[in-house]
Amino acid sequence: MTTQSIQTTPAINTAAGSATRSAAQTAAAAFAAILFGSFLLYGVGFAQPQQIHDAAHDARHSFAFPCH
Repeated sequence: MTTQSIQTTPAINTAAGSATRSAAQTAAAAFAAILFGSFLLYGVGFAQPQQIHDAAHDARHSFAFPCH
């Protein structure tokens, strides 16, 4: 009869497995966030269907952004 050892939690080497983000990755993420935010602000705010416009209307005015 042999006994087997079962490791219940995986070992994590924090020095070798640490994630770093380069300046280019940070800039790309910031650009994507700005692009998406601009679409939400202008694309949804000036949309013709009234339901789409009303979905973002109160939030836009709470930030003092005029939409009409």
